Formats: sequence, C-alpha cells, structure tokens
Amino acid sequence: MAVGTVLALSLGIAGILFVGSSEPTGGLEQPAPPMSPAPTTAPIPLEPDAPPPQVDNDVECEPARGLVFPTGEAPALACDQARRIVAQARSNLATPAEPVDRKRFVFATSDWLDPHGLWSVAPDAPVQALLTKVGPSLLAELEAAPGSGPCAAAEQVGQTLATWVGSVRKELLDARALGQRLPIDPKKRWEIASSTPFEDGKVTRPGRELARLLGHGIGSIEHAYGADLGVLADAAVARTVPEKTPEEWSKIVLAAAVRAYVPQVDPHGAWAPLDEETSIYDLDLEVDPPPRLWSDMTRTSLGVRIDEGAHAPLKNGDVVLRIGTVAVAGLSVEQANQLSIIADPEPIAVTYLRAGATRPTAVEVSPEMELLSVPPPAEELAGLEAHEVSYGKGYVLVVKIGDVPDDLGARLSSVLFERPHMKPGTHGDRPLGVLLDLRGNGGGSTDGALAALGMFLPGAALFPMKRRDGEIEIDRAPKPREESRWSGPVAALVDGDSASAAEMLAGALAAYDRGVVLGSRTYGKGCAQEYLDDDVGSGVLRLTTLVFALPDGSPLQRVGVSPHVALGLPATGEAEEKLLHAPTTWRGPDVRDKDLMKKVPWPDHEGRVGVCEDETIHRALRALGTTRAAAR
Repeated sequence: MAVGTVLALSLGIAGILFVGSSEPTGGLEQPAPPMSPAPTTAPIPLEPDAPPPQVDNDVECEPARGLVFPTGEAPALACDQARRIVAQARSNLATPAEPVDRKRFVFATSDWLDPHGLWSVAPDAPVQALLTKVGPSLLAELEAAPGSGPCAAAEQVGQTLATWVGSVRKELLDARALGQRLPIDPKKRWEIASSTPFEDGKVTRPGRELARLLGHGIGSIEHAYGADLGVLADAAVARTVPEKTPEEWSKIVLAAAVRAYVPQVDPHGAWAPLDEETSIYDLDLEVDPPPRLWSDMTRTSLGVRIDEGAHAPLKNGDVVLRIGTVAVAGLSVEQANQLSIIADPEPIAVTYLRAGATRPTAVEVSPEMELLSVPPPAEELAGLEAHEVSYGKGYVLVVKIGDVPDDLGARLSSVLFERPHMKPGTHGDRPLGVLLDLRGNGGGSTDGALAALGMFLPGAALFPMKRRDGEIEIDRAPKPREESRWSGPVAALVDGDSASAAEMLAGALAAYDRGVVLGSRTYGKGCAQEYLDDDVGSGVLRLTTLVFALPDGSPLQRVGVSPHVALGLPATGEAEEKLLHAPTTWRGPDVRDKDLMKKVPWPDHEGRVGVCEDETIHRALRALGTTRAAAR
C-alpha cells in the first residue's frame, strides 16, 4: 500500500490519518458503510395525521461488513480477547510502547465504563475506589499473554458492579412506577420529555439520585404521552441499569479497560467497539460525507433532543425516540451518534416527539440533501474561505484552510483556478501571490496534503515515512494538468496549532524553497495513524504506525516547522513534545528532487498593502514584501 493512500474500505480498515493533537482535531476518517440490521422493537401509536413508517426488511446485507446499527448493549470483551487487542496495539506502534501511568489508566477505565453517570463515576458508586485498588492488577492482566489465566481483577470489579447496579435499578424502577401514577400538568410534559437528567463533564450527582430522577422522568413521559411508550421506557431501563451477571459485568469492565489502555500507550490512538466506531473517525473530512440526522444533540430520558443540524423533515428541538427499528433511549453518546448516520441510500423511518404534540410522529427521512437554486461561489462550494487583499500593483489571494480533507487538492484548485479572474483569457488579472492561512489547522488527510502540494510542487518526492521495522516509504505529489498548477509566489501562515497534515503543506514548501513560511513554530506532529480491524473482530483500532520527516530529512515529530519570518504570535501552550508517550523524533533521508528546487520570489509591495480585518494577515503581507522575504 502506498503510504499516501487512504483506503475507503468496507472495513478491512487500513487508512492513514493525520491529526494535530490528542484533542479531537480533524483527520481523514473512513466513509460510513451501510448499516447492518438491528433487533426490532414493538411499534408505538403515532399522531393521528402521521403517515405510517415504511421499513424495508427485505434488504440483504452486503458481504463486507458495514457500519453496525447500535443495539444499546454495553461493549464487552472476554479476558483473552482484551489481551489480544492490547498485544495487537503494542506490536503495531511506530515506536515501542512505554510503561503505562496506572493512575491515568484507572481514571480512564472508570470513565469509559460508565456512559450514564450511574455505574462507576457517580460519587456514591463503590466501583471507582475498587478500581483504584485493583488497577495495577487489572493493567497486568491486560498486558499478559493470551491464555495466561483468568482476569481476576476484572471479575472482582464485575461482582461489585452487579451488586451496585442491582440496587440502583430498584431505585429507578420505584421512581418509574411513581411517575406513571402521578398526575402531570400538560404544560410540563414537553419540558420533562425534552430535558436531560444526565450531566456533561464531571459527574457530581449521586448515582441513586440520578436513578430516581431518570426513573421519574421515564414514568412521567409514559403517563403524559401514553403507556404505549413503554417499549421505549423498557429499553431505557435495560440499558441504563441492566440486569447482568458478575461474569457479564467483568467483560464490560475489560472493554472499558482496553478503551482506556490504548491512548495510554499512544496519545493519538484509540479502540472503539463496532457499534461506536464512528467516534474515532471524522466523517466530515470525507469527500462525500454521509448525511446525519443531527449535528449536535443532548440525551434525554427516552431519546435524544436535536440541538443543531436537524435533517429535514426533523427540526431542531425534536426528541428522536427511534431510528429504524432501534429505540434511542439509553444509548451512549457514541452509539446515538453512530445511529444518526444515514449511510443507506434508502429513506429511514424515524419516530420523534415535537413540542405541542400529544403523541409521537413517524416519518421517513431521505438521505438526499436539498438542492440550492443558485450555485454558490467557487470558494464556498470548495468549503474554503478566500479573499483578495490589495498588494503593490495588484492583489494577493488569501485562502483560509481550516483542515485538510481528502479532496483538498480539488477544493484548492477550484478556488485558485475557477474564480472569474483565473479563467482562460484573463490571466493578466492573476493574483501576484497566494497566501495559505494554516493557522489553527489541526491536520487531516495525507491524500489531501499531497494533492494540494501537487499544484505547487508537481511530482515532487515529499515525505519519508518510517515504520517500526525500519521500512521507509516515500510520498510523492501528483502531477496535475498544466492549467491546474500554480507557478507564482506562495506563502504559508502558521501558528502553534498548525499540525500534522498542515505542517506537511508548510514544511514541504519550505524544504523545497518554494514558498515563505510565516508565523510561529508549529505543533510538531510528524506521525501518522492507521485504522485496523482488531484481531478479535470486536472493534477498530486507530494506531500511530508511522513517523515521518520533511522532504529534506528535517525532523518534524516533536520539533515542528520553524517559520522563515517570525510574527510573534501568541503561544498556544500545546505541543506534541508535551504529550505523554508521543513518538520520538526522527530525522529522515533527504528525498528532494533537486531539479524541482526553484525559488519563486515575492514581488515588493512598495509599501502598499490593503486593509485587512485580520491584523496578522496584514502583518504577514507586509513582511512578504520586504527585501528579505521577497528574495527567498
């Protein structure tokens, strides 16, 4: 496989990912395959005027795995399954794994174990204290070879969970029964249905209190909107306070432990179960991302409230109760968001509550987006911001690139060559130069970076990439058509948040002496991630499998790109070198094509630079016109 290729697989996933930091930043993520069927829940009565949902149950599954429809079950792994995934992760890292911080591991395990604030992170839950006590043993069990015996620490935590959740379940069921009996003001029912009992961020509410609040909300909604909502209420109960044996709970503990473990040995890594795998992708960076039912949501007692980005005919504020055949109540955030993806070309049935309605409504939601009557400008269509700034006897085109999607080359080409002034016959009005604003760009796709660089360095050898076994692969820029190449001056504006694929853009221009880099030292992420199906068929791993250098061999990992012209930008405080267990620095071979090293100087602006809303852009353009910058 060429390192520069991101494979859009149906899930022998082996794509290349570039992101800027351990925080969620951009990155090319895999396209959403078709959803697989899920268990069916019973129908519920609808608004009198609502058309009945049409669900096609005759669709055959594709031979290759698609995205899994979440069932609401908590992720679970047997002892040796967890060990095999851990061993797979450790063996595929670009550099040998370092010892894990036990305290961080325990904290992350507790966090992943509890999607609701009821099981382990609640202040009154006994599980956190037990995890702290047995954490070292649990860690050792994960790192042991498969077949090394039982995972006794996980079993101990599973026993405690079974007892604790059983007691919390009783609290919830008692509160549900009370809510079903008490009268409710019709004006209050929507408030109850659309509000959330869950806390964002740190959990401060005791688990027993949350159980009573959740149970009362479930019962009240049943009472207010009809007892037929009981099928959804039952799903909420079964998922938030499930009846499981200690052995079953121990498998849930192990899945949470694996999810906590991978980022401890790889700050850019992750493991996710199949029904939550889109949580480690960034579908918005795909060439043609699948539509979603929402962009932002909040979980409620019996579903999710759409906060932003409702897909018509749904509206912001609606509470989605069921998608296809799956009840939404009690799903984790990750499961609910995966369920929101409309990956199938056929319409999907959605049941929801809306303010003012007395019963749920069911509709079919089509994946097709509404067409615009007036085509947008080239830069808007490309998803890039571009504007002209007066410069000397002409102007400079400033292009803001917020991330690096897979099709950045096509998008940038559209902005540069499909604007009115760039059409054939009008080349006298070409920009005097192009400034790529990469500030805050956390990265994205290597394909996108290579394609964009092809416009400035067609066919150039670019980034040597090294795997753990010492194998070195070299990326090369494509050769676009002559009319899609920019031979004029170019510059890149960067800051401490410019990372990975954005650093590739700036670093390659600098290494080939093709363009001026201005701003401040970049983040310093010279490593790449790949997606791998885990060896037990339970989920997907995102792992740092490569480190790379700039075309001249200069190290990027933990070092960053230093600008030719420093603008004294504010420090961001973030850097790859500050991440625990980030891969070590690597200096590669000089792979530059010497015949492509050609300086293209910037013209002197003669003191004439137009007004800019962004003062940093103005300073950068003024610096480009100085003798030193123009002569580079």
